[in-house]
Amino acid sequence: MARTTGSRAEITGPLIRDKARRLFARQGYAAVSMRQIAAEVGVQAGTLYAYIPDKQALLADLLESHMQDLLAAWSDDPQAGPLERLERFVRFHIAFSLDSPDAVFLSYMELRNLTPENFARIADLRGRYESALESILRDGVEARVMRIEDPKLTTLALIAMLTGVTNWYREGGRLDRTRIAQIYWGLARGAVGA
Repeated sequence: MARTTGSRAEITGPLIRDKARRLFARQGYAAVSMRQIAAEVGVQAGTLYAYIPDKQALLADLLESHMQDLLAAWSDDPQAGPLERLERFVRFHIAFSLDSPDAVFLSYMELRNLTPENFARIADLRGRYESALESILRDGVEARVMRIEDPKLTTLALIAMLTGVTNWYREGGRLDRTRIAQIYWGLARGAVGA
């Protein structure tokens, strides 16, 4: 099937990903058809297959690219103190999450729809990100500036708490991003006994 007149690979490919991300986040992966995605993009359904093999590959690609972007954007400074590193992590995670709420939503809610192979790949990336925070927490315990019973569990709890901001935050609301990050930093500090 020929490409729709006027469509271009450098535009259509990213547009497919953007529209699919939004549809999956709003309606759920299982409820969205390739025809719906095509209609949102403004191409014929068959055109999608020139860009992506199937809906599962599209979901896996969206989740993988989100995690790769997250990992690429985060940088730790092991020379800094553990509390300073934790604060940087908290503020980074809040900002990154608020800038990409649909991608964050998919990364947590649609893992269940991945094939075992795709799930393993995404879980590995998630594990790398979680390990970055866990390392900070372990260093904090070792330096005696944090009191944590189980660093792994605390890691998961903190990430869940920080990611939850995407469920309720609305631009222009009562609290701006700076104030929200400050409050979350206080919550995280309390959670690690600092």
